[in-house]
This record gives sequence, C-alpha cells and structure tokens, in this order.
Amino acid sequence: MSVEQQEIAQYVCLQAPFTLLDSSAYEYFVNHLDIIYLTRENQTQWLQSENPKLFLIRSGLYDLVDGKGDVVTRLAQGDYFGFPSLLTGEAIQNRLEVQKEGIVYMLSQTHFDYLRREYKSFEQYFVRAHANRLLSSHYKSKNDSWSERKISELMTRTAITLSPDASIRQSAKKMKEHGVSSIMITQHAHLVGVVTDRDLRNRVLADEVDPQDAVSSIMTAKPKFIFENNRVFSALHLMLKYNIHHLPVLDENHNPIGMITSTDLLRQQKSDPVQLIGRIYKAHTVTDLKRYAKEIPELLRGFSYNIDDISLIGKLLSGLTDALTSRLIHLFQEEHGAAPTSFSFICFGSQAREEQTLHSDQDNGLLLPNDLTPEQHAYFKSMGEFVCENLVECGIRRCPSNIMASSDECRMSVNDWSERFFKWIKSPTPDAMLNCKIFFDLRFIEGSNTLYTAFCEQLIRISRNDLFYAAMATDISSNSVPIGLFNKFKTEKTDQNNKYIDLKKRGVVIINDIVRLYALKAGIRRANTQERLDALLKHKLISKEDIYNLKDCWRFLTQLRLSTQINEEGLPSNCINPNKLNSLERHQLKEAFYLVKQAQQAAAFKFARGSL
Repeated sequence: MSVEQQEIAQYVCLQAPFTLLDSSAYEYFVNHLDIIYLTRENQTQWLQSENPKLFLIRSGLYDLVDGKGDVVTRLAQGDYFGFPSLLTGEAIQNRLEVQKEGIVYMLSQTHFDYLRREYKSFEQYFVRAHANRLLSSHYKSKNDSWSERKISELMTRTAITLSPDASIRQSAKKMKEHGVSSIMITQHAHLVGVVTDRDLRNRVLADEVDPQDAVSSIMTAKPKFIFENNRVFSALHLMLKYNIHHLPVLDENHNPIGMITSTDLLRQQKSDPVQLIGRIYKAHTVTDLKRYAKEIPELLRGFSYNIDDISLIGKLLSGLTDALTSRLIHLFQEEHGAAPTSFSFICFGSQAREEQTLHSDQDNGLLLPNDLTPEQHAYFKSMGEFVCENLVECGIRRCPSNIMASSDECRMSVNDWSERFFKWIKSPTPDAMLNCKIFFDLRFIEGSNTLYTAFCEQLIRISRNDLFYAAMATDISSNSVPIGLFNKFKTEKTDQNNKYIDLKKRGVVIINDIVRLYALKAGIRRANTQERLDALLKHKLISKEDIYNLKDCWRFLTQLRLSTQINEEGLPSNCINPNKLNSLERHQLKEAFYLVKQAQQAAAFKFARGSL
C-alpha cells in the first residue's frame, strides 16, 4: 500500500461494517476504490442508474433527496449512500444535494458484489441499512393518510386550562378569549376534568346554575384522554366508542398539552373503516351488526392499498372487533336489563395486542366481582353466550381452545382469575406457559375500568417471580427460527408440495413472547407489542439497539404476513413462500430471523440463567 492508501485504510477500518471484518476486507475496499471531491457543480453526475456505485463519505455534508423533493436523510462523515440500487438492481430514484463540499470514496458494483459474496457481515450490514431506511421513510408522514399521522402532528395550540375552583363564568370568558369550544380543568398540572360549550348550555343555562359556582360542579370528571404519540385512528376510535367530541391530549408524563376535537380529526379522515366503526357503535339490532361485519374483509383489502404501514390493519381490525363486542354487550343489556353488578369484559391474545389478522379467532372473557349470587352468575353466563355466539355470526371464529366469555372458565371473579394466574406462575408447566402467552396479553373492552385496573395491579404483584421468568425464557428458546445451515431457509411443505414458512409461529410469535417477558419483568401493563417496546426504552432491561431491531423485525414480518393474507396466495394462513420474494426481500427476511434468534439467546441468558 502507498502512504495515501495506508492513511485511507486507517479511516476505513474504523467504519462499520469493516470494524467487524478481517483486514483483508477493508484492504480490498481501499485497493479498488476511486476518490472524488464532491461539489455543487458535479453533484448531479454521480448518482446514475446505468453505473451504480457505493459511496462512503470522508468529509462534507450532503442531503439525499427523493423524487418529490423531500429529504430522505442527511449524510455526513462515515455515512454510505448508493447501496439500495446495488442491492436491488432497481433504477436510482434519489438525487444528491451538496450542503458542504468534501471527499467521497466510491466503489463499483463489481467490487461491491465481491465483498457481499466473501463477507456475510458486509452484506448483512447493507441489507439492514436499506431495510431501516425503507422503514424510516414510512414513518416520516410523506403522505396525507390520516391513519399514519400522530396526534402531536395535529396540535396547533397549547393547552387551555383552568383550576377546578375557578368560577363557571371564568371558564366561559376564557373559552371566548381563546376562541375554543372546550377547556381542560387541571389540578397540580394534572387533568381532572373537561368543560365544553355544550356543558355551559345544558348544565348551566338550561338548569339555571349560578355562574359564580365552581367550574368543578359542571365539569366531566375523569375524562377520556389520549397520548400525543398515538395515531389519529386511535383518537377517532375512542371518540366514536364513547360518543365524545373533545379529547384531551397528554404527554408521556400525563401533562395536558392540548385538545383534539371531532371536527379536527374528521378533517383528516378520508377512509371508510372509521365510518364503519361509527355505524357499528350506533347499530340498533344484531341484524345490523351482522350486515356491517360482512363489509370488513373487502374494506380491509381496499384500506391496505392506501397505507404505507400495512401492520396498521391489525389495529384497525382489533378496533372493529372491539366495536362489535361493545355494541353486542349494549344490545344484550337493552334486551335483558342493565347488569346487576359491575363487570369488565376483557380480551386476550392478538385482540388485546391490537394485532388481529383476517384469520384471528376470539379470545375474550368476563371479569366479575367476588361473591356473586346464582342469579347474577346466570345473567353474565347469558351475556357471555350472547356476545360470543353473535361474534361468530359476524365472522369472528370461535376459539379452538374455548377461551371465550361463553365458557365458565373464562367468566370468573377477580379472586378466581387471580388464583388461576398464580397457579400458572407458581407451577410453570408447558401447559401453564401456553396459557401465559395468551392470558398475559389482556385489555379492557367494556364495563368497569376500575375492576379491570384492580385486577391488573394484582397480576403485576403475583407475576414477580424469577423462576417464572426463567421458565418463560426457556419456553421461548424452544421455538426456533427457520434458518438452517449455510444460512438457508428451513421450509415446510403443503400437500401439493408447495414450500412455505410460517411467519407467525417462526417469527412474530417469538418476538411477541420475548417482548412480553421483558414487559412483565418491567411491570408494563400495555399489551401492544410496539407500545411495550416503546415503554421498555425507559428501562435498562434491554438495550436501545435491541429494541429498535425488534421493532423493525416485527413490522417487517407483520407486513409480509398480512400482505400474504390479503392477496390470498393459496398457502396456509400466516405463511409465505420465500421463493416468491425478490432477492432483497429474501435478504431482509433472513436478517430479521437472524436478529430474532439473537434476541432469543439474549433473553435466555438474562432470565433462564437467573442473571436478573
């Protein structure tokens, strides 16, 4: 090597992925690269489809811009670009804009392909980098789809608040002053109530209440709210479910930051799914519900073509199931009278995680107070049977394991449910582990939220058992990813000899199990896998890099799984033929399975060996 090459080699060997490779790899790179000085004058000549190259930045600052003029990413020292076309063979879609001139190293397709063949880590690095860029581009709100947007993106003003001891007159004046139709009532910076212009009409003027009375006397106490990072769809669903028009928005510390109204959200809404949910919540008969439910499969197919993140279908489908369940409960009470005591109708499994697919079945139950009378038990037995049977009529299959509120074993008191969970935790047999995978993903649907919250607090206390965590980690390790020797897919065959991989069993389920284990250890009550991972960022049980890898893998596998179901490719449910994927998708799938395997091994080391 010349002196100049030695100096370049000292720089290159410190850049990923060469830090993980033998010296022969970066020496090959150095011996075959070209050096350019990138300026505004020559920036257009390098990204050419007929001659793609890998670029490594030594100095300078550059923007990678897509065809719409949006900045895909900003590039600086140590960053690469050009690799997507080298991996896929597709035409270059982006252009480069020089912000600060500098030196860039350039490697041809031939030499890039050589390093891919000879060094697996080199190839994995760029396949993963491309997958991450694709995923990040989905979440930059480049389109106007309401379902992609976060609530925080719609916030146009700060929270308008008032203390509960302020007068009704003061609240009206403040609403007029700021030109708003509602105001949040806060105490010690925390939300305690909401007052709207409708409250002023119906609870003050109509009832001739003294305007000097405290505003707390007319406010809606303990109002529903939503967090700023939730998506627009979630807010619409909440508003439709509870027939509310003003929804407070809180940050992660439960501090009020603003108010979203139904008008704000309906301006964003351009899709039929939300309208369908609204019709379900307003249905007058079971016949109406069954008619609406028939629209769901075709509606989901159409919806999937209008969103970038197809995994949102899981949230949408779970929202539709929630709506059907909730409305059936109300219709039952209209026919048989109000419930004789408090109750919580809850769901488990994929519905609880808001990750349902077109092939998901029912997993639900009834949480009841202790010491019910025989007559009260009979009432809730009828409710469970009514709801579950009519969900079947609406197209949501019975659970093969009978995990439904129509079953006596899934319709129990708080004490009985707690005792059941305690037995599984105390004696973690294989059957107990299987039950834990289903029942530890739970979510409230309808009834008494207080009863449900008290039960969840009990679960957190009784689940603090290191032997239980160790058993869960061991069970997770028993399910292997479908990658064999020489990094080849391990496929199964249908009766027609078609090869397939079960993306649910061999990928998504493993991630769900790993994330559930960490969430239980951390005392996180959320059921959704992505939300659990976000919550785990605040703990030290798992590294940020591992969390982001699991999030990316989950999204990738879920999108493959759902797109297969929607397109009806003739394979068993949740399965895909890897030979039908393009080269890049196969690389991404192998990389996802590789990362899942690493996460399995890490969980086994942390929990099964009792290191925590």
